[in-house]
Amino acid sequence: MNIVTQIKAWQTIRKQFNTHSLGFIPTMGCLHEGHLSLVDRAKRENDRVVVSIFVNPTQFNQEQDFLSYPNTLEQDTQLLIERHVDYLFLPQASELYSDHYSIKISEETLSAELEGAHRPGHFTGMLTVVLKLLNLIQAHRAYFGEKDYQQLLLVKKMVEALFIPTDIMACDTCRAKNGLALSSRNTRLSPEQQQHAAHLFRLLNSELDINTLQAQLLELGFKIDYVEEKWQRRLAAVWLDGVRLIDNTKIR
Repeated sequence: MNIVTQIKAWQTIRKQFNTHSLGFIPTMGCLHEGHLSLVDRAKRENDRVVVSIFVNPTQFNQEQDFLSYPNTLEQDTQLLIERHVDYLFLPQASELYSDHYSIKISEETLSAELEGAHRPGHFTGMLTVVLKLLNLIQAHRAYFGEKDYQQLLLVKKMVEALFIPTDIMACDTCRAKNGLALSSRNTRLSPEQQQHAAHLFRLLNSELDINTLQAQLLELGFKIDYVEEKWQRRLAAVWLDGVRLIDNTKIR
């Protein structure tokens, strides 16, 4: 696996791929089986695969959340080597944001609700860095998990609106055996807390109405940001012992 840390170095490499299809998985590191499932699919569908790891400061609306985000680069690198990834792209914030974040990409309707309402500025930071990465990598396909469903919709909308020639591939949410959606934030939960957190998926996947579902989450000790039905999905964001969890299921 080739590790690339400079933007100009990547741009030179990218010129060599004119006859090869390229798959791309953007990540913030702390990789788990969910990320690796995206890698596996990208390898099946492309000649070359590149994974980026960049903890994007502009999409954190709380500085402490950014500062406490786990750094597991050595472990992540080994996992990607074992998956035979071709390139690991490790851009520096000073290069990605040489404009000091003075130029931003924002969306005004879809991003104003749910996650956007509870995390001001989050989606502007996310869309801005994803646009930069898509422009740099110039992949034929980019892979995003459905756990962050609103994010997926926004990325698709941006790609269509700005005529970006990369296909956005939606991938099923990977779950632990107990149903808990895999997430880097799960590392902040003890094994007992992870078992308790699995109640979120169980209730979302039930046939309970929204009001009953919310009441049961509260009884179980969750703090609720939202539980709503949109886009043929039932979506939720909750807190458990100071850790924020999001999930969604298809409406049956």
